[in-house]
Amino acid sequence: MRILTWHVHGSWSTAFVQGRHTYLLPVLPDRSRDGLGRAQTWDWPENAVELSPEELADTAIDLVVLQRPEEIELAERWTGRRPGRDLPAVYVEHDAPRGHAVTSRHPLADQTAIPIVHVTHFNHVMWDNGTAPTAVIEHGVIDPGARYTGDAASLAVVVNEPVRRGRVAGTDIVTDLAVDLPVDVYGMGMDALAASAPGRRWTLHENYPQHRLHDALGSHRAYLHPYRWTSLGLALIETMMLGLPVLGLSTTEGPRAVPADAGLLTNDLTALAAQARRWLDEPDEARAAGAAGRAHALAHYGLDRFLTDWDDLLGKVSR
Repeated sequence: MRILTWHVHGSWSTAFVQGRHTYLLPVLPDRSRDGLGRAQTWDWPENAVELSPEELADTAIDLVVLQRPEEIELAERWTGRRPGRDLPAVYVEHDAPRGHAVTSRHPLADQTAIPIVHVTHFNHVMWDNGTAPTAVIEHGVIDPGARYTGDAASLAVVVNEPVRRGRVAGTDIVTDLAVDLPVDVYGMGMDALAASAPGRRWTLHENYPQHRLHDALGSHRAYLHPYRWTSLGLALIETMMLGLPVLGLSTTEGPRAVPADAGLLTNDLTALAAQARRWLDEPDEARAAGAAGRAHALAHYGLDRFLTDWDDLLGKVSR
């Protein structure tokens, strides 16, 4: 198939374009939001092809994968074909509702022409989809390989813009734990984090490239995933595949993603800190939990399952 899709979420798109289709990626001269084109920091295959809006108008397209409401209008303007009417389409919902789940109606609720595909079961339940057709295709992650050593007796956290995202990302939990526990935080916006809470036992690492990040994470004793309200972060799955045991809140899709033998998910912050201290003192126990997490992540979030699920759905929608 020739599939039109925008480069919106880098990690998800990196997995999606590994399939057997041709992926048509809109590109604009400034590579702005509506035309990022191919990834610049991930390794994408040659069947992910950049096309300008002018080129799209004369290109054969079998199906469009939408990820933002405004792409419906963009697709019609750039291709001359209306998704769901002139062009088979699906809509991928990456996020949990940003407002109150009870009153959050999905932008495509109640229409029947474009199925809504949620990336987690939690998101599917929290959104009011109305009578729109829906499906759940859980994430797929390219296996980075088992890189866990656990040599550094510290907790690793991955979060971009932790100060701006605040309580959503659980930045306050990281800040509180770092009073007494060694924590390494990786992501963008580390200067703002340092300024927001001086005197913590943390080491901050600004915007590592992915290959360097994987090696760095593998050196830490455990991974802390403090997010309160978000879709399932792919950094969590990648870290489990690296072989790290997991600490986090028992919220959103976390309990499905992290089995009991792979870590501790709890909303009891005292218990969370106690488990962190235990693993810092018991590296063999931490390693065993990490191995269980890697096995689970490979079985449930492997790339082959992800691409097979997508091929099944795309085949049904394109008929």
